[in-house]
Amino acid sequence: MEGLYTHHILMAVIALVVVPVLFSVFAKKPSLVPTPVQNLFEMYIEFVDNMLKEQMGKEGRKFFPLVAGLGLFIFFGNLMGMIPGFESYTANINTTLALALMVFFLYNYLGFKKHGIGYLKHFMGPIPAAAPIFFIIELISHLSRPVTLALRLFANMTGGELITVVLIMLVPLLIPLPIMVVHLIAVFLQTYVFMILTTVYIAGALVEEAH
Repeated sequence: MEGLYTHHILMAVIALVVVPVLFSVFAKKPSLVPTPVQNLFEMYIEFVDNMLKEQMGKEGRKFFPLVAGLGLFIFFGNLMGMIPGFESYTANINTTLALALMVFFLYNYLGFKKHGIGYLKHFMGPIPAAAPIFFIIELISHLSRPVTLALRLFANMTGGELITVVLIMLVPLLIPLPIMVVHLIAVFLQTYVFMILTTVYIAGALVEEAH
């Protein structure tokens, strides 16, 4: 129970303090002579903007706060697991499932909002005669998305933390740097995967179905 409260506190700090401060300081008041941190933040903004434009064109920019905010929230959660004495809140299935369900309900809501009942055509497949079969397959596929999205992030962060902790216990005087590097790569990779899948799911819900 204490661990659960710790996760909640860490999530609240990141969501309500760290992420808003980063956006307000570096997005609204950039320095004329960029600091290294500002350069990193500007690179991140450009990266997210390009990712959204590639998937949805200029229309994707209205989803920038969502995707960029998710990215920062997940990244800091992933990174926290590498700090001695801290646990990654993204290594908690409750957290990752909540994020995945938010994305799931959001992109389906956007799909119905734009297309109305016609959004269901996205589930019917290209062959009218096989529409019932395609509908079942697509429905199962869509329902599995939040599960796989949550489990992928949870499993990778949990596994990375466990391996790191075990190796540090086995070799207490020599931090296993190669494993730490692999864990750091996973921190970035899993953040990117969640962000790009969120973008792809939203783009797929908004795209016009071919007739």
